[in-house]
Amino acid sequence: MKLSCTRENLYQGLAITSHISGKNANLPILNNVLLRADIGGLKLTATNLELTITCTIRGKVDQPGEYTVPSKLFADYVSLLPNERVDLDLLDHALSVVCDKTKTKINGLASNEFPLIPPVTGGVRFTIPANALDAALGQTLFAVATNEARQALTGVSMHFDGLNKQLVLAATDSYRLGEKIIALGEHAEGERRAIVPSRTLAELRRILSVLRDNAETPENIDVELTESQIVFRYGTVELSSRTIEGVYPDYRQIIPKTSTTEIIVGKGAFAQAVKRTSLFSKVGLFDVRLEVNPVDKSLTLSATDVGRGENIVSIEGEVTGSANSVVLNFRYLLDGVNALTSDKIVLKLIEAMNPCVLLPADMPDEKYLYIVMPIRQ
Repeated sequence: MKLSCTRENLYQGLAITSHISGKNANLPILNNVLLRADIGGLKLTATNLELTITCTIRGKVDQPGEYTVPSKLFADYVSLLPNERVDLDLLDHALSVVCDKTKTKINGLASNEFPLIPPVTGGVRFTIPANALDAALGQTLFAVATNEARQALTGVSMHFDGLNKQLVLAATDSYRLGEKIIALGEHAEGERRAIVPSRTLAELRRILSVLRDNAETPENIDVELTESQIVFRYGTVELSSRTIEGVYPDYRQIIPKTSTTEIIVGKGAFAQAVKRTSLFSKVGLFDVRLEVNPVDKSLTLSATDVGRGENIVSIEGEVTGSANSVVLNFRYLLDGVNALTSDKIVLKLIEAMNPCVLLPADMPDEKYLYIVMPIRQ
């Protein structure tokens, strides 16, 4: 294997692929990135057996070949090189790296030890606008469960609806729920549901952030789904992963159909009020009381802690319906507020024992809702 490429391209490829490699004592080869040089350029591959990332970068290949080197070491080293041409050459059992006046050899492992990753083919295909998917994941991904007792909740439910040309994403940990609907691209085959691991989607967002300023990246992400796998293709990058087995809970049955009280408040003022009040919430309970007063058109937030004291703050709002109150976990509440993109937000309440719904105000095309379950007193 012998090739030349720019330091910028090589570092970008390593930034995309090297992140999933870790310290695997049982299979040391998984700590390495596979470098494969052929007529198409240099292809980098990393895997943890559940998640695989490949990225192809441009390069002048003088001699095809393949080899694996420690992923983190190689990425850290390339990040410190000057922005010049990098020459890679496989010498016996080490990779020679020459850049400007810097020369080094990195010991690795033979490529035949690297796991064989079969390509994902024959699945149902969809296209999704990349920016829309990135934003939708930012509004849902944080709500997945971290406890693996209910495996399905550790992923995001993705309902690809080709008939209506839309993708419905939902995430919940049983205490809060985020649901976002975005339009699919032109290519949409039928209908398919999948539960995608949160780690996979977090990696996808990270890849999108790395490529955000690259003028050559496409507008759409191509997605292919089989019975047990999903693959995201974005330009020269491919991210494949297993999906989570099982059926996602029918969360729609907990979304309130009606409300007895609605109040519209400014997002910034409400977020600041929640943050100030949260300083006096009970440790471990994180409770903040919300009280809506239709007479003076206000929303009052309060919290009391025996050791620290209490805080009460009122903000103005547009109230419809009767007086109402609910106690919520302020962390879950703030997560939802931060996920909303509108300047004003709508809070819908039924009564103290029912979920509180947050929606964007004055943005009819923003198909997003967030639900917080109450803290039972």
